[in-house]
Amino acid sequence: MFRTKSISRLLGVAALLCAGAISAAPAQLGFQAAVERAIRIAPTLAARQSQALAAREEAGRAAALPDPKLSVAIENLPITGADAFDFRADEMTMKRVGVMQEFPARAKRRAQQAVADRLLDQAQALTVVEQLSVARATAEAWINVWAAERELAALQGLGQQSALAIRVAKARLGAGTGTAVDAMATQASALELENKIEAADAAAEGARSTLARWLDAGSTEVSSSGAPPDLSVLPTSEADLLSSIERQGPVLPWQSREAGAEAEVALATAQKRPDWSIGAAYGQRSGSRSDMLTLEFSVQLPLFTVNRQDRGIAARRADLDAVVAAHQEARRAQLEAVRRGLAEWKGLNRQVVRKEREMLPLARDRAETALAGYRGGGELQPWLEARRDELELHIEHARHLGELGRAWAALAYLLPTKELRP
Repeated sequence: MFRTKSISRLLGVAALLCAGAISAAPAQLGFQAAVERAIRIAPTLAARQSQALAAREEAGRAAALPDPKLSVAIENLPITGADAFDFRADEMTMKRVGVMQEFPARAKRRAQQAVADRLLDQAQALTVVEQLSVARATAEAWINVWAAERELAALQGLGQQSALAIRVAKARLGAGTGTAVDAMATQASALELENKIEAADAAAEGARSTLARWLDAGSTEVSSSGAPPDLSVLPTSEADLLSSIERQGPVLPWQSREAGAEAEVALATAQKRPDWSIGAAYGQRSGSRSDMLTLEFSVQLPLFTVNRQDRGIAARRADLDAVVAAHQEARRAQLEAVRRGLAEWKGLNRQVVRKEREMLPLARDRAETALAGYRGGGELQPWLEARRDELELHIEHARHLGELGRAWAALAYLLPTKELRP
């Protein structure tokens, strides 16, 4: 049975969507504003900054001398016989107060400072990497919202043509020139469009939820505003991307890790240098006995280095070799990732441009021409096929826009701080 309320249902869906948009009143955030806000409030970035602060404090004390030691003692106190625990019974009994200061070898202190400095460098590098990660994730989330909202608007814009097809089918059925099958087919096409709109609306809501996470807001409080940066142009040239692998986020921490491993080797080597200490003690004896002064100087004797310090040096050098090899692999992997990313971005860019310039206008003209033919007494099937192809093309185009945005963001946010703004 032909249902005559399809037009009203289409208009009702559009009205509900508009009313929902008005009542939600989402905050309109431009691309760069969203990225900057996410960087400013990201908890993971705050955690990295706190870790860098902790590393800076540790580096500030790395080469400090150990605290001096205070000692208090009683020497030669009898504990057996008639004079047990009598401080005055034996002239050798003495109360002693002393202080001692240890002086680690200067080479060790310098090596400890170098290790701490490299740990600080690594913490700062990881902070930059986290900043890039937050910026990239926010950019991808914003572009996904923009692509989803663009898909939703495009599908909603097709409702007028569906409504026109239903009116034509109804008029032809009333005039006896059409069939009930055609009328039901136009209704089914309208219902299919409604389903596509509902799916697009749900996808847009999901995309807004992801963006809301980075902006610390409710999903109904955020929406994209304006257009994203030109996704067909990278902020850094292809040649610069391929020549700056060492400065890119995934590889950036490896320089400080390798330098830290080298500092650990230097620290292990410095363990062969002897530490020394100096101390003084004042001893008080009872009665008329003379008080005593003790001066002490001690030095470490690293005599058996083959099975001690040398093994430590060998272990740290093996660690350094492992870090160097891992650094080389990370460099190769990043170079591969950049090349693959560039190839994907170029391919998606060509597809998006072709769809926007040729395929989408052609699909629209084909559907309009087919509908005009149906209004003029032709067959309905050409319009149904053209409409179905146009719907799928809009959905595919939105998916490609999202993929292009993600490929663009993956390349745009590889380099740190001063190159962060696209």
